[in-house]
Amino acid sequence: MSKNANNIYGASGLVFNEPLIFDLGTENHEAYSLPKSDVPEENIDDLIPANQKRDEIKGFPEVSEVGVIRHFTRLSQWNFSVDHGFYPLGSCTMKYNPKINEDIARISAFTNSHPLQPEQLSQGNLQLMNELAQDLAEISGMDKVSLQPAAGAQGELAGIMMVRAYHRKNGNPRKKVLLPDSAHGTNPATSILSGYEVVSLKSNGQGLLDPEVVKNAMDENVAALMLTNPNTLGLFEKDILEITEIVHKKGGLVYCDGANLNALMGISKIGEMGVDVMHFNLHKTFSTPHGGGGPGSGPVGVKKNLIPFLPIPIIDKKDDWYFLNYNHPQSIGKLKGFYGNFSIFLRAYAYIKTLGKENIRKVSEIAVLNANYIRSRLKEDFHLPYESPGLHECVLSDKNQLQHGVSTLDIAKSLIDYGFHPPTIYFPLIVKGALMIEPTETETKKTLDKFIEAMKDIAKRAKEDPESLHHTPLKSKVSRLDETLAARKPKLRWKPQE
Repeated sequence: MSKNANNIYGASGLVFNEPLIFDLGTENHEAYSLPKSDVPEENIDDLIPANQKRDEIKGFPEVSEVGVIRHFTRLSQWNFSVDHGFYPLGSCTMKYNPKINEDIARISAFTNSHPLQPEQLSQGNLQLMNELAQDLAEISGMDKVSLQPAAGAQGELAGIMMVRAYHRKNGNPRKKVLLPDSAHGTNPATSILSGYEVVSLKSNGQGLLDPEVVKNAMDENVAALMLTNPNTLGLFEKDILEITEIVHKKGGLVYCDGANLNALMGISKIGEMGVDVMHFNLHKTFSTPHGGGGPGSGPVGVKKNLIPFLPIPIIDKKDDWYFLNYNHPQSIGKLKGFYGNFSIFLRAYAYIKTLGKENIRKVSEIAVLNANYIRSRLKEDFHLPYESPGLHECVLSDKNQLQHGVSTLDIAKSLIDYGFHPPTIYFPLIVKGALMIEPTETETKKTLDKFIEAMKDIAKRAKEDPESLHHTPLKSKVSRLDETLAARKPKLRWKPQE
């Protein structure tokens, strides 16, 4: 272990060793006690049919209340989050969520509202959602935004469903979707799920989409081009206007994944690039929680030609009255039981309003600056596959370290010993041994310098002592796992030791 590896950014000192809750139990320990009941007892067998009763849990842990609290508190302290430290997860934009957003989301007037309330009792909620949709439309350059989709993946699916509905209305649903190899990773699944054949487009030597490649692939059977701008290499598609014109001349539509909007806010608008439909990731760009399975939000924005196909209901306003409008006969239909996830809207709304126009732009400027700072400091130590100017993230590879027997996985696992969460690895697929790093706008230069120092030290160890990296992490609660075995043969149940 190098000297610098001991100077980790995170805290060291008191570290808890915590067994499973099943191993903490002591006979006759209880988490609560109640006085003797003054209600006559009933035989449970007379109340619940035998086939609906659960068998006694063998080996159920008997733990005191304080034992339970301390156990789960200690376990929670093993977790790593963006509130603990730098989380450079490329393309997923793991940035700090301001706590004022959380405070606003917990205002009782909002938390006590219910989706089944009548419209006259939900005017404030509807107004807020309407204003958020308008703000997103303004930031993106789209004409209309629906907040209905409950996640980025559902927003993406809604976008392609609207593409399909548009072409069906025009008498030709078409058969194919064009996908650059630098597009966001979910795009192929969305296309296939929507009934389209995927045609992959190879990027050029600069990591960008070549207009000639699009022109050669484009015909009257292509429903849409799905792209991400900036792409997953963190590069801006400089020929975007020419590319979208090629698609439109053949009657196709252009979909843009909003995964990387954090690089463009206040600087450039997706809707002014010839894009017909896009989805937003509120958990990435607009500082809402990464839901961990939900609730989430993936609003979808469209230009005028696709407004009739937006999912219902649509929030409309007549005079001073806000209402949910279901009267859209060409709509792709309802995506979920209720209109989006309101608490997520609150956080995004607070984020936009507290920043304002000038600071929205500043967010993107700092995000781009931070990524390029890391890129410039590390390009001599790690291989930079594309020299094109980058935006909000930088993609390196393990090419320099691999000649010493050190892989991307070794680099990522070693970072844990320095107190940093690993970046995205082995993606995008067009870069062999990729390390995708996105610092976002929320990290200070001091934090970035510590991360850069750690990466440089790892590069030095790869040359001088590669073996020291092969078994990392060494300081974490759990060292390197056999991830393939864990995925194929997971241990999901505790069994007592014999």
